Amino acid sequence: MTDTGPGSRAVKLEPGWRDALAAEFESDYMENLRGFLLQEKSRGKRIFPAGENIFNALNSTPLDKVKLVILGQDPYHGPGQAHGLCFSVLPGVDVPPSLQNIYKELREDVGFKAPGHGYLQFWAEQGVLLLNAVLTVEAHKAGSHQGEGWERFTDRIVHILNEQRQNLVFLLWGAYAQKKGAFIDGHRHLVLKSPHPSPLSASRGFFGNRHFSRANAYLIETGQQPIDWQLPESAVIMQEREDIESVHENEGVHE
Repeated sequence: MTDTGPGSRAVKLEPGWRDALAAEFESDYMENLRGFLLQEKSRGKRIFPAGENIFNALNSTPLDKVKLVILGQDPYHGPGQAHGLCFSVLPGVDVPPSLQNIYKELREDVGFKAPGHGYLQFWAEQGVLLLNAVLTVEAHKAGSHQGEGWERFTDRIVHILNEQRQNLVFLLWGAYAQKKGAFIDGHRHLVLKSPHPSPLSASRGFFGNRHFSRANAYLIETGQQPIDWQLPESAVIMQEREDIESVHENEGVHE
């Protein structure tokens, strides 16, 4: 399979994001990040997620389709977990504790019934951008790729959304996400903040925040389709969108 991460020369990206982020891929910091990832791989280190999933959040939720943004921090660092969407894990993997708490709040807030999986692709396909601040990690080493350039790249993504879109919902859970999103225009968008859903902090204000119903109320108020938060009981790996496949075959971004 072709490597589609920044460690390769051709980044395959949804056209709207590709155009909006073209200057980033030409920048010195992204060249340095590419070099870092290539060096880590040459040393035999295992990196998650797989190359084709590094930009899954952007490829699953096109720039002009984003309705809601959830900011995470790092990809999961265990085998088979990360696939490029924050808080989400691949089918067949145990639901992580933070996501279990998200499910609990959804149940109390909107009557959600927890499925037997933690695969959130269904949300991403509806316009929920599930964006981590750092898009790669070394196996079994949490935070190992922090400070290598990803934070600058994802800051730019949030800036683009803040400036080019209107009436988005941003869910900022925990101090890290709130700091990253501190510049978001609260008059132009709805910004909802609470503690992180981690077991260490969920009881200090994540539970009871009702962010999911509040987000949908705002979307309806601004003339948008609300998010169907209820995940399918059966998690099936969805086929890539036809436009993404077209980009993979014919276009790409070449640095």
